[in-house]
Amino acid sequence: MVVKIGYGAIKKRQMTKDLFDLPGPESNTLVGNLIDFGQEPLGFLTKCEREYGEIVPLRLGLTPACLLSQPDYIEQVFKDRLLFIKSRGFRALRTLLGEGLFTSEGESWFRQRRLAQPVFHQKRIAGYGESMVANTEQMLNEWKDGETRDIQPDMMRLTLSIVMKSLFNFDVSQKEAKVVAHALDVAMDWFDSKRKQNFIFWEWFPRPENVRYKNAIAQMDKTIYDIIEQRRTSGEEPGDLLSMLMQARDEEDGTQMTDKQLRDEVATLMLAGHETTANTLLWTWMLLSQHPEVQNKLLEELQDVLGSRSPSVADISRLRYTNMVIKEAMRLYPPVALLGREAVQDCQIGDYEVPAGCLIMMSQWVMHRNPRYFEDPEEFKPERWADDLEKQLPRGVYFPFGDGPRICIGKGFALMEAVLLLATIAQKFQLTLVPDHPIVPQNSLTLRPEYGLKVVLHKR
Repeated sequence: MVVKIGYGAIKKRQMTKDLFDLPGPESNTLVGNLIDFGQEPLGFLTKCEREYGEIVPLRLGLTPACLLSQPDYIEQVFKDRLLFIKSRGFRALRTLLGEGLFTSEGESWFRQRRLAQPVFHQKRIAGYGESMVANTEQMLNEWKDGETRDIQPDMMRLTLSIVMKSLFNFDVSQKEAKVVAHALDVAMDWFDSKRKQNFIFWEWFPRPENVRYKNAIAQMDKTIYDIIEQRRTSGEEPGDLLSMLMQARDEEDGTQMTDKQLRDEVATLMLAGHETTANTLLWTWMLLSQHPEVQNKLLEELQDVLGSRSPSVADISRLRYTNMVIKEAMRLYPPVALLGREAVQDCQIGDYEVPAGCLIMMSQWVMHRNPRYFEDPEEFKPERWADDLEKQLPRGVYFPFGDGPRICIGKGFALMEAVLLLATIAQKFQLTLVPDHPIVPQNSLTLRPEYGLKVVLHKR
């Protein structure tokens, strides 16, 4: 950080460079780079990195911004959670997620993370593996050989059912689960509409989509608070994530989460816990259909390890190629393709001065496809992850779950779920893409196929 007083500060300042003296893409006088970024954000950022290098100055409307593609710079931003906070676009999610782990900052975030961390210990979440497989097999009972189907709703419904079972010990067909599912769908549609309006978040204005959004959140809140109240009144402890969160105590002062804090964490886990895994699976099915040789190798491993039985958590360490398929799918199509942070004060990234309020962008899409770190970066090659490639890469190159102190708390849960679901489905069905169906990555809060994913189901 550049300190403004003292001889040392003057000397330091002379050694730094002004970020906005660097070359960057041409911008419009009024809106800067906002139009190019809004039309095709991932393509625009990729072009910026290829043409201008490791740190690229941008302007989005009146907001100064920059794109980082130097791993050390990315790690610096990830590590300093106090200097670089969530960007304005992500903070707008507070109307949905409150002060949950995804949106909170400072001491509030630190306390909540400390309380929630033991809940996601690997030994605890392993207990949900059986439910994950059972929910998947229940979904497969509805699939028919030779059927043409858009599996995007299936993957969303499946992962939501798993989250609901893990959080509340609820079946997804229950009334409460349907209310929550509806609210999350409305929220994602609302967020995407705001992205297309270049993130102008006037949710207070009584437009129809804003009214639907607020009503859906109100219904979801009532449902969650009712569940919390019923659990407190009954004193039941079914071993689900909600009961663990309710029992969690701060090691320093012995306090527990309030109902509001529980509500915020539950809403965060429901959104983040189903949306990202569902999209990871969708992109995986697309890639497997396009690469039959990879699919055949996957099936060989499933046959060798599992035979005809269903997978379990104990099998995950032996399903090495299955894990590599998931890693490679998340490289090419990361569940979140762009992360933003905002500098809270004037600071320094590398040798460059960055002003307060600057939007700092770090794109998984850009870094994961960077030829400096990946051979044949556009190719789907799960074998590249053999021999611990992830540990050999510099930090800040591959980060599908973020990094630093704010790395996704549900990373272990999500990876376990993705492997088990992929193995369970691939054992019983081959999914073949419908020819000529458009597949367009849609970068909103998560990376979705904009027009769904239509496939033909072939029973094995």
